[in-house]
Amino acid sequence: MGKKRIVKQGGGQMDSGAKARALAKAPTKKVEKGALYIESTYNNTRVTLADIKGNVIAWSSSGALGFKGAKKGTPFAAAKVGEIVGDKAKMSGVKSVAVTIKGVGAGRESALRAFVSKGISVLIIKDVTPVPHNGPKPPKPRRV
Repeated sequence: MGKKRIVKQGGGQMDSGAKARALAKAPTKKVEKGALYIESTYNNTRVTLADIKGNVIAWSSSGALGFKGAKKGTPFAAAKVGEIVGDKAKMSGVKSVAVTIKGVGAGRESALRAFVSKGISVLIIKDVTPVPHNGPKPPKPRRV
């Protein structure tokens, strides 16, 4: 018969060492104004901090923090991503950001709220979610 195997399923919360890993490499660039890009899909949330020219200073995503599967698209995971990028922004001396939000996922608002909770002011919020004007041609009706 053999031994019974018990499989532990993870992905319920953030990986214990993920925050320490994410903050281990401190950003070397020192900037005061930046641009924050939040891309929130149904499956994941990515947050990128760049300087005014567009050079990336710091980034993080739900998957990079150890969330797996459907948990990556939750507002809780997005809030954790916003906190991590906010901490990195503090380390690099960012005081104000212009925010660009893209996507229709659940983590749009919570990622921004968590980032702002670190004490960084928001100059402008712009939504650049792509919206189809007409979309593709619908399929022909079925003939039965």
